[in-house]
Amino acid sequence: MPLSEHEQRLLDQMERALYAEDPKFATALEGTGLRMYTRRRVYQAAAGFVVGVALLMGGMVAQLIWVSVVGFLVMLGCAVLAVTGWRRHPPAGQGAGQRTAPAPRRKASVMDRMEQRWQRRRDEHDGM
Repeated sequence: MPLSEHEQRLLDQMERALYAEDPKFATALEGTGLRMYTRRRVYQAAAGFVVGVALLMGGMVAQLIWVSVVGFLVMLGCAVLAVTGWRRHPPAGQGAGQRTAPAPRRKASVMDRMEQRWQRRRDEHDGM
């Protein structure tokens, strides 16, 4: 069930506050969920690729062409899984049920706030 607009704003505000108060803890929380799943998937695909190479070489040594073909197909399938898993790797701060805004947008809001503070200080200094 999607969040209402008000709930989404509250969640965004809480997330920004967490990053402002404890960025180290906030980054530690980012490594959970879908991100870890895709990382594990890429590692499994790499291991499968190595198994495919072993099958390919074993088939060549034993002169069993069908084993070599199976090894090649395993290598190809694992390579495709690794590449698609790597491309679909979610940006930091995103999980399976979270919104789709990329992480750089969050950093831009921090920069915007710093810019606003700077502007406020300049205006206060000019007003004196």
